Order: sequence, then C-alpha cells, then structure tokens
Amino acid sequence: MFAIQVNEAEVKQMVRQQIAELVAEADAELVFWDAKELMRRTCMSWNFIKDQFFYDPQFPKRKVGGKWYFPVRETRKFLERWLDEQVQ
Repeated sequence: MFAIQVNEAEVKQMVRQQIAELVAEADAELVFWDAKELMRRTCMSWNFIKDQFFYDPQFPKRKVGGKWYFPVRETRKFLERWLDEQVQ
C-alpha cells in the first residue's frame, strides 16, 4: 500500500501562479476593454456597473467619440479593490 502526502499550501500556490500566468497571457492581447467586454469580463449588466462603480472618480475610463474604453490593467486593479471593499 502507498501513502501520498500533499502539501496543500504549495499546491494552492502553484495553481495560483498558473492562473496568474494564463490571465496575463490573455490580458496581453488587449490594451483596452470596451463596455461590452467589461460586461463580459465582470458578468455584470451595464446598469449594475453604472449603479455600483462607473461614476467612482477612481474608476479608470476614457470616452473616445461616443464610446467608453477601459484600460485593462488599471480596470482590473480597480475591480479587485472594489470587490474587496464590498465584502463585509
């Protein structure tokens, strides 16, 4: 009979690192998200986004012509902070 021991903390760290690398690869392709991509990435409706954080002065956004664009890196950082603040 065999006994296998797994260091859960190390496995979790390895998984997190792999996920971070995959996310970085995917994000490297896009510099900006438009509103449609922002909704897709967050799984939020446009009305929910506007009600919750769109008008926050720290939310990174640029309007070009009649279309909103969101810088990917800054938007992701903002969304992570925003979500942390929502947990009480």
